Amino acid sequence: MQKINLVEIKSDDILVVDMMYAKKDNMMQTDVYSAVGMGNRCFVQPDLGDCLQKLIPILQEKGLKLKICDAYRPPLAFECMKKIIPMKGFFAATAEQSQHCHASAIDVTLLYENGVELDFPCAVDGYEKKYALQVLQGKVDEFYQHLEKAKYSWNAPEDAEKIKNREMLRQMMEGAGLVALEHEWWHFNLPNKEKYPLVNGVFYENNGYEFYAE
Repeated sequence: MQKINLVEIKSDDILVVDMMYAKKDNMMQTDVYSAVGMGNRCFVQPDLGDCLQKLIPILQEKGLKLKICDAYRPPLAFECMKKIIPMKGFFAATAEQSQHCHASAIDVTLLYENGVELDFPCAVDGYEKKYALQVLQGKVDEFYQHLEKAKYSWNAPEDAEKIKNREMLRQMMEGAGLVALEHEWWHFNLPNKEKYPLVNGVFYENNGYEFYAE
Protein backbone atom coordinates (compact mmCIF):
# COMPACT_ATOMS: atom_id res chain seq x y z
CA MET A 1 0.00 0.00 0.00
CA GLN A 2 1.15 3.53 -0.79
CA LYS A 3 0.91 6.28 1.78
CA ILE A 4 -1.09 9.30 0.57
CA ASN A 5 -2.18 12.65 1.94
CA LEU A 6 -5.73 13.82 2.44
CA VAL A 7 -6.74 17.34 3.47
CA GLU A 8 -8.47 17.79 6.83
CA ILE A 9 -11.27 20.34 6.75
CA LYS A 10 -11.90 22.00 10.11
CA SER A 11 -14.85 24.12 11.16
CA ASP A 12 -14.49 27.86 10.71
CA ASP A 13 -16.79 30.83 10.07
CA ILE A 14 -17.95 29.41 6.71
CA LEU A 15 -17.36 25.64 6.69
CA VAL A 16 -19.04 23.68 9.48
CA VAL A 17 -17.95 20.08 10.08
CA ASP A 18 -20.81 18.05 11.56
CA MET A 19 -20.30 14.46 10.41
CA MET A 20 -23.60 12.61 10.64
CA TYR A 21 -21.97 9.25 11.28
CA ALA A 22 -19.98 10.63 14.21
CA LYS A 23 -23.19 10.93 16.24
CA LYS A 24 -26.35 8.88 16.63
CA ASP A 25 -28.68 11.10 14.59
CA ASN A 26 -28.44 8.98 11.44
CA MET A 27 -30.25 6.08 9.83
CA MET A 28 -28.24 3.56 11.87
CA GLN A 29 -28.73 5.36 15.20
CA THR A 30 -25.06 4.56 15.80
CA ASP A 31 -21.85 6.60 16.08
CA VAL A 32 -19.84 4.57 13.58
CA TYR A 33 -16.98 7.01 12.99
CA SER A 34 -16.01 7.20 16.64
CA ALA A 35 -16.05 3.41 16.77
CA VAL A 36 -13.31 3.28 14.10
CA GLY A 37 -11.30 6.08 15.75
CA MET A 38 -12.00 8.93 13.32
CA GLY A 39 -14.81 10.73 15.15
CA ASN A 40 -16.10 14.09 13.94
CA ARG A 41 -13.26 14.77 11.52
CA CYS A 42 -13.54 15.62 7.85
CA PHE A 43 -10.95 14.44 5.33
CA VAL A 44 -11.07 14.89 1.56
CA GLN A 45 -8.86 14.53 -1.49
CA PRO A 46 -6.75 17.68 -2.07
CA ASP A 47 -8.71 18.35 -5.28
CA LEU A 48 -11.95 18.38 -3.29
CA GLY A 49 -10.35 20.68 -0.74
CA ASP A 50 -9.56 23.10 -3.59
CA CYS A 51 -13.21 23.03 -4.67
CA LEU A 52 -14.32 23.91 -1.14
CA GLN A 53 -11.91 26.85 -1.08
CA LYS A 54 -13.53 28.17 -4.27
CA LEU A 55 -16.90 28.11 -2.51
CA ILE A 56 -15.88 30.29 0.43
CA PRO A 57 -16.18 33.73 -1.25
CA ILE A 58 -19.50 32.70 -2.85
CA LEU A 59 -20.89 31.64 0.53
CA GLN A 60 -19.64 34.83 2.14
CA GLU A 61 -21.33 36.93 -0.53
CA LYS A 62 -24.64 35.12 0.05
CA GLY A 63 -24.35 35.25 3.84
CA LEU A 64 -24.39 31.45 4.09
CA LYS A 65 -22.36 28.62 5.56
CA LEU A 66 -21.72 25.13 4.19
CA LYS A 67 -22.39 22.29 6.62
CA ILE A 68 -20.39 19.16 5.82
CA CYS A 69 -22.33 16.10 6.91
CA ASP A 70 -20.08 13.42 5.44
CA ALA A 71 -16.85 13.18 3.48
CA TYR A 72 -14.16 10.48 3.70
CA ARG A 73 -15.64 7.24 4.97
CA PRO A 74 -13.10 4.65 6.16
CA PRO A 75 -13.73 1.25 4.54
CA LEU A 76 -13.89 -0.25 8.04
CA ALA A 77 -16.75 2.13 8.89
CA PHE A 78 -18.41 1.26 5.58
CA GLU A 79 -18.35 -2.44 6.48
CA CYS A 80 -19.84 -1.69 9.91
CA MET A 81 -22.64 0.29 8.27
CA LYS A 82 -23.40 -2.55 5.86
CA LYS A 83 -23.74 -4.95 8.78
CA ILE A 84 -26.15 -2.66 10.64
CA ILE A 85 -28.30 -2.05 7.53
CA PRO A 86 -27.67 -4.98 5.16
CA MET A 87 -30.51 -4.20 2.73
CA LYS A 88 -29.45 -4.19 -0.92
CA GLY A 89 -29.32 -0.71 -2.42
CA PHE A 90 -29.10 1.17 0.87
CA PHE A 91 -25.35 1.74 0.57
CA ALA A 92 -22.98 1.09 -2.30
CA ALA A 93 -22.43 -2.61 -2.90
CA THR A 94 -18.76 -2.43 -1.84
CA ALA A 95 -16.35 0.07 -0.33
CA GLU A 96 -14.62 0.20 -3.72
CA GLN A 97 -17.85 1.46 -5.28
CA SER A 98 -18.42 4.12 -2.62
CA GLN A 99 -16.84 7.43 -3.58
CA HIS A 100 -16.87 8.40 0.09
CA CYS A 101 -14.34 5.62 0.68
CA HIS A 102 -12.12 7.26 -1.96
CA ALA A 103 -12.39 10.64 -0.15
CA SER A 104 -13.72 12.06 -3.43
CA ALA A 105 -17.30 12.72 -2.31
CA ILE A 106 -18.97 15.03 0.17
CA ASP A 107 -22.49 15.38 1.61
CA VAL A 108 -23.52 18.94 2.46
CA THR A 109 -26.32 21.31 3.28
CA LEU A 110 -26.55 25.07 3.71
CA LEU A 111 -26.87 27.17 6.87
CA TYR A 112 -27.82 30.76 7.45
CA GLU A 113 -25.23 32.87 9.29
CA ASN A 114 -27.03 32.12 12.58
CA GLY A 115 -26.52 28.37 12.07
CA VAL A 116 -30.11 27.52 11.15
CA GLU A 117 -30.38 25.11 8.21
CA LEU A 118 -32.09 26.18 5.02
CA ASP A 119 -35.11 24.09 4.07
CA PHE A 120 -34.69 21.36 1.47
CA PRO A 121 -37.21 18.77 0.21
CA CYS A 122 -35.86 16.32 2.80
CA ALA A 123 -33.00 16.14 5.27
CA VAL A 124 -29.52 14.95 4.31
CA ASP A 125 -29.68 11.16 3.88
CA GLY A 126 -33.47 11.53 4.03
CA TYR A 127 -32.99 11.14 7.76
CA GLU A 128 -35.91 11.16 10.14
CA LYS A 129 -35.81 9.13 13.33
CA LYS A 130 -39.14 7.42 12.63
CA TYR A 131 -37.79 6.08 9.34
CA ALA A 132 -34.50 5.05 10.95
CA LEU A 133 -36.33 2.93 13.51
CA GLN A 134 -38.39 1.32 10.75
CA VAL A 135 -35.33 0.56 8.64
CA LEU A 136 -33.50 -1.03 11.57
CA GLN A 137 -36.48 -3.39 11.84
CA GLY A 138 -36.16 -4.27 8.15
CA LYS A 139 -39.11 -2.11 7.08
CA VAL A 140 -37.96 0.07 4.20
CA ASP A 141 -41.02 0.77 2.03
CA GLU A 142 -42.05 4.06 3.69
CA PHE A 143 -38.47 5.29 3.76
CA TYR A 144 -37.86 4.55 0.09
CA GLN A 145 -41.05 6.41 -0.75
CA HIS A 146 -39.84 9.35 1.35
CA LEU A 147 -36.50 9.28 -0.52
CA GLU A 148 -38.26 10.31 -3.72
CA LYS A 149 -37.91 13.83 -2.28
CA ALA A 150 -34.13 13.48 -2.47
CA LYS A 151 -34.17 13.34 -6.28
CA TYR A 152 -33.67 16.37 -8.50
CA SER A 153 -36.77 15.22 -10.36
CA TRP A 154 -38.85 16.03 -7.25
CA ASN A 155 -40.78 19.19 -8.10
CA ALA A 156 -43.84 19.26 -5.85
CA PRO A 157 -45.41 22.76 -5.96
CA GLU A 158 -45.70 22.90 -2.17
CA ASP A 159 -41.91 22.53 -1.95
CA ALA A 160 -41.13 25.44 -4.28
CA GLU A 161 -38.91 27.30 -1.78
CA LYS A 162 -37.11 24.10 -0.78
CA ILE A 163 -36.48 23.28 -4.44
CA LYS A 164 -35.13 26.79 -4.98
CA ASN A 165 -32.60 26.17 -2.19
CA ARG A 166 -31.74 22.78 -3.71
CA GLU A 167 -31.02 24.36 -7.08
CA MET A 168 -28.95 27.15 -5.52
CA LEU A 169 -26.79 24.58 -3.75
CA ARG A 170 -26.33 22.56 -6.91
CA GLN A 171 -25.34 25.63 -8.91
CA MET A 172 -22.78 26.61 -6.29
CA MET A 173 -21.26 23.15 -5.98
CA GLU A 174 -21.10 22.51 -9.71
CA GLY A 175 -19.64 25.97 -10.22
CA ALA A 176 -16.81 24.96 -7.89
CA GLY A 177 -16.06 21.91 -10.06
CA LEU A 178 -18.06 19.16 -8.37
CA VAL A 179 -20.62 16.77 -9.84
CA ALA A 180 -24.15 16.30 -8.48
CA LEU A 181 -25.79 12.93 -7.88
CA GLU A 182 -29.26 12.95 -9.44
CA HIS A 183 -30.97 10.99 -6.66
CA GLU A 184 -29.31 12.67 -3.65
CA TRP A 185 -29.46 16.47 -3.58
CA TRP A 186 -26.84 16.63 -0.80
CA HIS A 187 -24.16 14.49 -2.50
CA PHE A 188 -21.39 15.93 -4.68
CA ASN A 189 -18.23 14.29 -5.91
CA LEU A 190 -15.13 14.98 -7.95
CA PRO A 191 -15.24 14.25 -11.69
CA ASN A 192 -13.00 11.51 -13.09
CA LYS A 193 -13.64 9.31 -10.07
CA GLU A 194 -11.33 6.59 -11.43
CA LYS A 195 -8.44 8.96 -10.66
CA TYR A 196 -8.88 8.51 -6.91
CA PRO A 197 -7.96 5.19 -5.24
CA LEU A 198 -9.69 3.50 -2.34
CA VAL A 199 -8.27 4.98 0.87
CA ASN A 200 -7.64 3.09 4.09
CA GLY A 201 -7.23 5.24 7.19
CA VAL A 202 -5.45 4.48 10.45
CA PHE A 203 -6.36 6.70 13.41
CA TYR A 204 -4.38 7.03 16.63
CA GLU A 205 -5.42 8.07 20.14
CA ASN A 206 -3.35 11.28 19.98
CA ASN A 207 -5.41 12.45 16.97
CA GLY A 208 -2.71 11.33 14.57
CA TYR A 209 -3.63 9.54 11.37
CA GLU A 210 -2.19 7.92 8.26
CA PHE A 211 -3.84 7.18 4.93
CA TYR A 212 -2.95 4.48 2.44
CA ALA A 213 -4.11 3.98 -1.14
CA GLU A 214 -4.94 0.48 -2.27
